[in-house]
Amino acid sequence: MICITPTRVDYQTLCANVERRLCELGHLESKQFPMTQREVIRGGKPCGMYFCLHGPRSVKLTAICDFTKNTIIYYGSDGIRRESATLPARVSSQIQNELKAA
Repeated sequence: MICITPTRVDYQTLCANVERRLCELGHLESKQFPMTQREVIRGGKPCGMYFCLHGPRSVKLTAICDFTKNTIIYYGSDGIRRESATLPARVSSQIQNELKAA
């Protein structure tokens, strides 16, 4: 029997997962470099998050979390798209609600 357990993903978990994946893509040690986040606003409403991992020697790895398309797109230090991941719709709505409340 297959059982699905609901998983709650909050903003902190999203940030940790994005940071871990960006470190893997850039072959960097996790939790050793600062990461900044900015809200992406379209039409006056938040529609996503922009993440930037600031590595050594001005290396920057970025990710865009698009809440309208429920995807996270990861970019390498050269700015080329490396991969994308799909977010469940309920996760992006949970995070949007959490950001609105903050």
